[in-house]
Amino acid sequence: MIEMGNNWVMGNELTKLPLIHCQKIINPHLITLMSLSQLPVPAIFLYSIVVAALLIYVPYLLVAFGRLQIGYDFSAPRAMFDKLPAYAQRATWAHQNSFEGFIVFAPAALMAYVTGVNSPEGVTAAIAFIIARLLYSIFYIANIPLLRSLMFIVATVSSVTLFWLSLMQIK
Repeated sequence: MIEMGNNWVMGNELTKLPLIHCQKIINPHLITLMSLSQLPVPAIFLYSIVVAALLIYVPYLLVAFGRLQIGYDFSAPRAMFDKLPAYAQRATWAHQNSFEGFIVFAPAALMAYVTGVNSPEGVTAAIAFIIARLLYSIFYIANIPLLRSLMFIVATVSSVTLFWLSLMQIK
């Protein structure tokens, strides 16, 4: 139940409320975070850089799990690689490649931000990069090379698109 003035509204009655009342009930910042279409384009570029940076470490969670499975060697953690299960070795490679992808994407997204790219193509490229890099890691760890390669291409094209759109802004 939610309080509306002096009255209480049950959950199933929320759909009957006028939109103006629903906006007062639901935090407007939560709505903004839930909908990318409501974010300004420059914000999408900046958020995509943050998410891409975080995605670098997603595969490493499986590396850590693999290290725990075989017994973590504090004296020689890098020497453990050959002993890791195959999925953890692939997760290591996905983690390392994520740095390489990020190092191209971050300047591309920053260029788009700085040059004022404000197009649906720019937004699509930024979001496509995030999705492609997440799927890249998943397909790498799952050992599906064809889909992994496809996601690598999508992410690369996304970065190149952001560079291109940025350069077109400053002609």
